[in-house]
Amino acid sequence: MSDFRTITGDFIASPQIAASDLAEAKQRGVTCVVNNRPDGEAPDEPQSADIEAAAKELGLDYCYIPVGHAGFSLQQVEALADALEQAEGKVLGYCRSGTRSTLLWAMAEAKRGESPDAIAEAAAGGGYDVSPVRATMDALAAQGR
Repeated sequence: MSDFRTITGDFIASPQIAASDLAEAKQRGVTCVVNNRPDGEAPDEPQSADIEAAAKELGLDYCYIPVGHAGFSLQQVEALADALEQAEGKVLGYCRSGTRSTLLWAMAEAKRGESPDAIAEAAAGGGYDVSPVRATMDALAAQGR
C-alpha cells in the first residue's frame, strides 16, 4: 500500500515505493517518477532499474537523482528543478522516508523562485519539515530575485 503525500498540486512525496505502486501513482496524475534513493542503501529495496522499467511500461517518465549520506549538491537541485519544469503532470519523488525527496524539492522550488515560506508550509502539509535546508532555500531564492 502506498503512502503518497501530496505536497502541492504538482508534487507528491513518498517513502520507498514498489513497482506495484506505480499504477496508483499514474491514476493520481503522476507523469514523472523521481528516485532519490541510492541503489544498495538497503538490501530489500527495489533497485532503480526495476522501478524505471515498471514506470516506462506504464508510460511514465523516470529520473534517478540519488541523494546519499553526503547530502545535497547544486547539481541535484538543478536536476530536480529541470524535471519539475519538464513534467507534463504531477511528479512523484521518493526515497526511504520521503524526507530527502521533499528537502530536494524544497530547494529546487526555491531555486525556481518560489517563496521559502510557502514551500515550508506546503511541505508541512504533507508531514515534512524543511527547516534543515531553510538557509539554503533562502539563499537559492535570493539568487533568483
